[in-house]
Amino acid sequence: MATRGTHVIRQKALVMNTTIRMSRRAAAWVMAIAVVFLGVQDVAAQKSDRAGTAGAAQLLVPLTARNTALGNNTTSGLNNMNGLEALYNNPAGLSVNGGTAAMFSRMEYVADIGVNFFGFAQRLGNNNIALTVSAWDFGDIPLQTETSPEISSVTYNASFITAGFSYARQLTDRIAAGVTLKAINETIDDVSGSAIAFDAGMTYTVGETGLRMGVSLKNIGNELQYAGTGLIRQVQLPDQNPVATSNAVALESEGAQLPSLLNFGMAYTRDLGTQGSVTVMGNFRSNSFEQDQYSGGLELGFQDIVYVRGGYQLQEDSDLSFFTGATFGAGLNIPLGANRIAVDYAYVPADFFDAVQYITASVTL
Repeated sequence: MATRGTHVIRQKALVMNTTIRMSRRAAAWVMAIAVVFLGVQDVAAQKSDRAGTAGAAQLLVPLTARNTALGNNTTSGLNNMNGLEALYNNPAGLSVNGGTAAMFSRMEYVADIGVNFFGFAQRLGNNNIALTVSAWDFGDIPLQTETSPEISSVTYNASFITAGFSYARQLTDRIAAGVTLKAINETIDDVSGSAIAFDAGMTYTVGETGLRMGVSLKNIGNELQYAGTGLIRQVQLPDQNPVATSNAVALESEGAQLPSLLNFGMAYTRDLGTQGSVTVMGNFRSNSFEQDQYSGGLELGFQDIVYVRGGYQLQEDSDLSFFTGATFGAGLNIPLGANRIAVDYAYVPADFFDAVQYITASVTL
């Protein structure tokens, strides 16, 4: 009996030590995010003088249908959400992925710009990893120069490509943390720019109450620097003989900082018996180079198969955006045994342009 009692005590001590280690690890994540948050807020205090000066603005555009239809409010993640969908606002949201997941999304942006997004995620015990790629296609653009401003049949291409590797871990039964490392590349004719950035975040589930909270920092990295033959100009140097051969001079571009931001969001889900569920969510977004945004979203689910969604984003001066602030969407969730196929659609009204539309297809195994 004494031996058995000693064994039980040792087991309890082991569980207690493990819990303490996990709590300390979670606390370390909280402290790290708090330190970076204070730095971002110090920079954000100067945003009125820096509005519109950031580069890589495409990083601020959500790429998938469900997140967009909900007003970009998924910082806290959702229990029934594909982890790849939650990645945009918070890499810790990847922790909701329960196995193998793949996703493809197509967005028809304003001015006939097409955007493709692909992601793959895999769960490994308490860990999740994901690879994502987004590509913007601007089509053929008529070439106009200082010497030939007229539009002709000569065209050039532009593209934005962002590749990301994400890692998320379930630290405790309530706390998850994650990080995303992103490689950003922009190409415009014969000029290109690149940068490296990371996102980091945490989510917290309040027991079985249906309440979730999340915080994340996005787009923290080096400046976007441009280079290429398109920045070379033929010029005459001062005091040079006018008939002498001109000289090739490479212009040095000014670096553009990335659009860093802070997200804080909450979501509450309540089951409506066996017939459906309702989720209400809200989000505060502090942009270092733009206006702060407040947003809310609502999702109604019917037997976990059909979903109807809506959202609204509010900022101080809405005239600075060609979007109206409202978002709408719907989704179809098709269970196939233990697997699931989902198709989602989002509609975003816009002023002066046709509405932005998304279609996203995903599979979870």
